[in-house]
Amino acid sequence: MAFIRKYALPVTLVSGLILFFATGTHNLVSWETISNNYSLLKQFANDQVLTSYAIFLLLYVIVVAFSLPIALPLTLTGGALLGWPAGIVIIFAATMGAGIVFMAARTVFSDILRNKAGPFIARLESGFNENAFNYLLALRLIPAAPFWVVNIIPGLTKMKLSSFLLATFIGIMPGTMVFVSVGRGFDTILASGQTPDLSVLSSPSILIALGGLGALALMPVIYRRVTRSRKPSETK
Repeated sequence: MAFIRKYALPVTLVSGLILFFATGTHNLVSWETISNNYSLLKQFANDQVLTSYAIFLLLYVIVVAFSLPIALPLTLTGGALLGWPAGIVIIFAATMGAGIVFMAARTVFSDILRNKAGPFIARLESGFNENAFNYLLALRLIPAAPFWVVNIIPGLTKMKLSSFLLATFIGIMPGTMVFVSVGRGFDTILASGQTPDLSVLSSPSILIALGGLGALALMPVIYRRVTRSRKPSETK
């Protein structure tokens, strides 16, 4: 029973990711497919609002939990189909999915990686144990690393699940609403059967704004380190 409890969740998540590619499902997820079926999706979203929210929530949790590389297209499509409410659904769903990955990483991957990368994990642990919330908040605000990577790394440390969920929930808010806003602009493009231009996502205005928020999240960490380094010199 202990073996099953330890390995059931991570094995399920890894198997789901493998099946996603092995069955060719990843080939079906494209802007062309979305564009060709957009009118039907839009009609369903308009007629079945609450059901659409529930389906979108469940789908997003699955995508994040199984670390499927389609979260961004799903976010943009949700913005086009559901509008601003998609942002609220995504924030809750992504937090839940991230929590599942965090728990899976803690059950198995932490033991494996501790044995193979002891010193690295030790340094990572010391940083996260000291300022776990701010570190994770900054990582969530600045989209510099893949979302799934940031779900796993804290699981290798002693960070509490509650702190992980709260930092994730707050940290993904700005980026999520930015991408949902962009997705809302894709509504007309998809409805006309065209493929949206994703170059807008790498515009300086978006990247600078998110980078600035991430820097603000790190300010408490920097302040603590500066004040700590000054204390020994002040006592001399």
